[in-house]
Amino acid sequence: MRLVSLISTVIIIIAFACREGQSPDRTFEEPADPEGLETADWAEVSENLNSGFGDTNVRYSRSKPPGGDISSELSLTGWKGEKVHGQLLFWSASDQGKIIVTGEKSEGGVFVPDSTIIIRTVKYVLSDEFMTGCGYRDKDTIASFLMPDVLDNTNTFILPGMQTRPVWISIPIPAETSPGNYNFRLQCSSALDTVYHTLKLEVQEKMLAPPSEWSFHLDLWQNPFAVARYHKVKLWSQEHMDLLKPLLTMLAGAGQKCITTTISNQPWGGQTYDPYETMITWIKNSEGFWDYDYSVFDQYVELAISCGIDEQINCFSMVPWGNEYRWFDQDSGKFVSANAIPGSEEYINIWKPFLDDFRVHLMEMGWLGKTAIALDERNHEEMTNMIAFLREAAPDFKIAMAGHFFEDLSRDIYDFSYNWQDISGDTKGHIQKREEKGQITTYYVACSIPEPNTFTFSPPAQSAYLGWLSAAMGFDGFLRWAYNSWPENPLYDSRFITWPSGDTYMVYPGARSSVRFEKLIDGIQDYEKIRLLRKELALNPSMEAAEAELRISEFLDKINTASPDSLPAHEIIKTGRQMLNEISRIK
Repeated sequence: MRLVSLISTVIIIIAFACREGQSPDRTFEEPADPEGLETADWAEVSENLNSGFGDTNVRYSRSKPPGGDISSELSLTGWKGEKVHGQLLFWSASDQGKIIVTGEKSEGGVFVPDSTIIIRTVKYVLSDEFMTGCGYRDKDTIASFLMPDVLDNTNTFILPGMQTRPVWISIPIPAETSPGNYNFRLQCSSALDTVYHTLKLEVQEKMLAPPSEWSFHLDLWQNPFAVARYHKVKLWSQEHMDLLKPLLTMLAGAGQKCITTTISNQPWGGQTYDPYETMITWIKNSEGFWDYDYSVFDQYVELAISCGIDEQINCFSMVPWGNEYRWFDQDSGKFVSANAIPGSEEYINIWKPFLDDFRVHLMEMGWLGKTAIALDERNHEEMTNMIAFLREAAPDFKIAMAGHFFEDLSRDIYDFSYNWQDISGDTKGHIQKREEKGQITTYYVACSIPEPNTFTFSPPAQSAYLGWLSAAMGFDGFLRWAYNSWPENPLYDSRFITWPSGDTYMVYPGARSSVRFEKLIDGIQDYEKIRLLRKELALNPSMEAAEAELRISEFLDKINTASPDSLPAHEIIKTGRQMLNEISRIK
């Protein structure tokens, strides 16, 4: 039976609304630099407004003048439908006040305002370092650093003296753009001065499909509970939905395929600042039968689909951490909990009625074919028992799993994500066998992986490298456990109690992107370009095409999990993108 339980819904909403949260200021203050300011570093710096293009793969210090190559011009190359980036830096030894950066494009030799250019101020958050990876860390006893990561949705900022401010420049190339060379200009104005910078863009003939059509299987797990807490709104209220929508839309713009839902309470225990509640309320009625309230589940799935995430619904979990289950008991008027091990009689009695009812509900909604029972890092015995039960009780359901690879269970898992540490010389063969069965295979990195990773202190190119490794190893995509499991104050401090900074989230409140999220999308775009080029080259009988295909193959053959140990990710990607640009010019 599907019954909307007003009592249980009200209890959940009131309990959540009473929790204290962080005020969601639209403007936010950056932290002071824990490393301090050395005025000697600025002794030779001009008191005028200094500016120039830096490297998007470099995290520039706020308290020091930028080093390395700085240029007044930037040249970029991209396909139609691709989004390309640059990083413009500003610094001065004296206060410059408010600075506004606007974009213009050249039309007939005249520059006119252009809304195509996206200009976002890069802001800094507190971060730490990898240390031992997973495990408790005390903020008061370990070193902290400032890292530029937040892409604030504003083109205006204040530049005090003896500070550097990066600005992130993005150009989404419209699909209808004619191939050729284009000139853009950035006007940077303060009360004291105005400077200009030129951006040159080569648009190639090739076309990149919209993100919704990308083959890359991106699975970043969402946490809607963090959004309600941070913004101090009632869980699942209209205000909550309005705040979730731009976050989900931004995720769909990265090619996200999966909707993260919960069918049991706290499937990963309490490992996040905002524990995941269940989206389906289980109710044991006064007659001893089960009722289920799917209203929140339906509301969230429908919202995600409307935002463009519509390929797969992952339901966590039939094997939650601790194997504890919770439901609302109508007789006592309270929530009760019990433990049930997969394969036990108690487990079957809990899950068989639910699966029967859930299956009917999903069929009514038209979602059964895209729904997967999802699991996270469960052991072999629990997996074996759960799969055996599911295949007998509800064979219509797919299974999605992130964790260690068990070859004897692989055939039963539709969507499997390798733990980075399990990737080996046998992995390509396993991927190929799974591909022949129509199964999806991805991989993930987590707190125990020093590099490549997506921490706030990780070199930005490491996020892009994840797409290149997928292409090289034959993976269908990539998984990361936390899109927005925010710590207490994510716009100020990216550190968390038990993992390296940024491990729990990739984007910020207010639908603010990050340097690492944009770099992850860069790597996904590269993955798609590699796939499309190889498909085209296979149909081209020319010797030039054969040589180009061999060039791609030989380059990818050198990429594996050990590659960043011998060559930095940004060098691998720089060489790889130059290769793709050259091959893209083949007729």
